[in-house]
Amino acid sequence: MPVQAAQWTEFLSCPICYNEFDSSGHQPISLGCSHTVCKTCLHKLHRKACPFDQTPISTDIDLLPVNCALLQLVGAQVPDVQPVSLTGTAEIEHYEVCRVCVEELALYLKPITGAKGVVNLSPSVLSRPMQRKLVTLVNCQLVEEEGRVRAVRAGRSLGERTVTELILQHQNPQQLSANLWAAVRARGCQFLGPAMQEDALKLVLLALEDGSALSRKVLVLFASKTSIGHVVQLLYRASCFKVTKRDEDSSLMQLKEEFRTYEALRREHDAQIVHIAMEAGLRISPEQWSSLLYGDLVHKSHMQSIIDKLQSPESFAKSVQELTIVLQRTGDPANLTSLRPHLELLANIDHNPDAPTPSWEELESVMLAVKLVVHGLVEFIQNFSKKSHDTPQPQANSKYKTSMCRDLRQQGGCPRGTNCTFAHTQDELEKGGPRLQILKLSLGNRGTSSLGCLGSSLYESRLSWSAWMLFPLDVVSVDHVCSFVKTCHLQHVVTAPRLLFLLVSETFITVPCR
Repeated sequence: MPVQAAQWTEFLSCPICYNEFDSSGHQPISLGCSHTVCKTCLHKLHRKACPFDQTPISTDIDLLPVNCALLQLVGAQVPDVQPVSLTGTAEIEHYEVCRVCVEELALYLKPITGAKGVVNLSPSVLSRPMQRKLVTLVNCQLVEEEGRVRAVRAGRSLGERTVTELILQHQNPQQLSANLWAAVRARGCQFLGPAMQEDALKLVLLALEDGSALSRKVLVLFASKTSIGHVVQLLYRASCFKVTKRDEDSSLMQLKEEFRTYEALRREHDAQIVHIAMEAGLRISPEQWSSLLYGDLVHKSHMQSIIDKLQSPESFAKSVQELTIVLQRTGDPANLTSLRPHLELLANIDHNPDAPTPSWEELESVMLAVKLVVHGLVEFIQNFSKKSHDTPQPQANSKYKTSMCRDLRQQGGCPRGTNCTFAHTQDELEKGGPRLQILKLSLGNRGTSSLGCLGSSLYESRLSWSAWMLFPLDVVSVDHVCSFVKTCHLQHVVTAPRLLFLLVSETFITVPCR
């Protein structure tokens, strides 16, 4: 029965016995399927096959070389000479060159901390996606044909990610968000903020999940045109609707059956925004996507899976061209243009799993190219990257912050930095004190009777919505509850509308809601 594979961060210990690899009884042996098991556990197998995916082991276990790259990471003694089951001196020479390249690349996974072979990779200069792809390469068995095919594909994946990392390093994070939303608006769509976008999607789903066919005019009656119209346009671009044309009347829109759950609809919605960003030539990391679309860092894996799915065989070559343009615009102080021939070599690799086994000459050229491009990325990050050297300067923020940042409190850091609309220090909280006190005094005792639930929520959680150019007055009117709630554009607070305008400069409402 197959054994469940361990997490990718646990690559320094045997996934069967959970002992850390060493140079004596628990030597790491990588198989052709890229799973690595200690030699003791391999000899105990009842069948000569991988315990995880049942891939047959064609080479004798005693002739499979020890993974020296993993041994050097755990600080064990690396054997000088290892017998390999290769025929001919030329093959052995090519193998030795490739092995040395992989061992040098593995050093970028240091420093190593943790117990039982679990490595904490966060202090590394490489990003987490780069580390994961590098771990895949380190676990490839170059002696077997399947291992060489996997190593070439891993090398191509590393090169493609390196190009993306270099483009990200050259982007201005302050302009990235503005450029993204400008590209979205240019296509007749709009993103209203994480919470409001979620509400709008659920409202669309509520109206169409039963298979009803409605016109856009009927859809926008559920909420304001700003909230629903732009979201419907985004879903329309993503081909989420079956559209029925009608003579002299608006078309009917029916939600396709595969998108009648929130998870499926949200994934297609997110994929459309990522696609728009790619069309605009923007490269955004999964962490930044999670922060922009969800307001947290929990959805990194979700966004990474969407990015991977949208990648095409031509994406690598296009990214190399985009990087060349970026380097021409910036002057290329790190001479990254010299990496272009190596990147083009990696981009021309056939990524198909059924591709023929590469020759030893091709494998050696790929491994050397991967080593050079990864080394170039590391050198650039350490010596030329503004993100690693510049101290972020506090920027003036016209909005007053009234609650502490959740990411900073729970995870110890915030990906939005100085652009975050929530407070990072007590000083930022106190800046809005005078204005809030004026509003409280002007509302007086009516703050609880006539304003209903406005009370403390206005001062604590609702202010963050003003960053999305729409302030939701989720309040109870004097006489009754407004059915439009957050999307109403009329005044709920009868008193002091001018003070509300001072507090939220984007919206000035003077007409009372009926």
